[in-house]
Amino acid sequence: MIQSMTAFARGDSVNDKGALSWEIRTVNHRYLDTALRLPEGFRSQENDLKELVRQYLSRGKVDATLRFDPEGAETVAAINLDQELIKNLIAAQAEIQTLSSSASNLSVSEILNWPGVVQPETLDFDDLFKAAAVLLDETLKDLVKARCREGERLVGFIEQRCDQIEKIIVAVTARREIVVDGARERLMQRIEGLDLEFDPARLEQELAIQAQRLDVSEELDRLVVHVQELRQILASGKAVGRRLDFLMQELNREANTLGSKSNDAETTRYSMDLKVLIEQMREQIQNIE
Repeated sequence: MIQSMTAFARGDSVNDKGALSWEIRTVNHRYLDTALRLPEGFRSQENDLKELVRQYLSRGKVDATLRFDPEGAETVAAINLDQELIKNLIAAQAEIQTLSSSASNLSVSEILNWPGVVQPETLDFDDLFKAAAVLLDETLKDLVKARCREGERLVGFIEQRCDQIEKIIVAVTARREIVVDGARERLMQRIEGLDLEFDPARLEQELAIQAQRLDVSEELDRLVVHVQELRQILASGKAVGRRLDFLMQELNREANTLGSKSNDAETTRYSMDLKVLIEQMREQIQNIE
């Protein structure tokens, strides 16, 4: 499906090592630009995690943040004590008490709070790396679903504009004969007002030249082809943002030519309406992958 480059997803997991969470935000960008924010200890895996992102996304600026909370573990972490240090503390306490009978015993809390007595648990980062990668994979799947939902909305918006462009093409096509006949009538009125003799053959030649200048059939045909191509691209369900952006340039070129050839207020208005619709599509296409 067509994907938008604007989306957000969050994933959370808890294991016996702690709690992991990913937050991923993406916005439009010319190419894939991935920025990872990782806790200390996870940064050695940055390249592998970026490669995982590339498996799901091809364009967009990606900001992904991993958070790790060892206190959120499913099981109560074991307390590792430096037993040698505790023995030394107790021995020092006994020695002090031989020197001063008023010296009190150390409480358990005082011993536990003594610097170095409680040793931090050594984490197995290999297991954490695997858990972070699995969670990132799941979060990226949710992100792609969000991008597809937004992409579907954008496709609907663009197809509505295609319908309106096709109606304008039909309206301008219907006015072609009216515009040419009107130009012919105005030229005849000017000649009659001058009360001059004229060569009918030369007059027909001039009328043919003017009709050719006012002819917009090629522009209308190209507009039809471009709209058909636009619909086919949207139906392809691939990363088509760059192709759509190029097609907007082609549509805009034909709309400008249509306006420059116009010798009719109604056709000029249609040309302006075309350019408004094309600009609206172009703004939305900037968000398509």
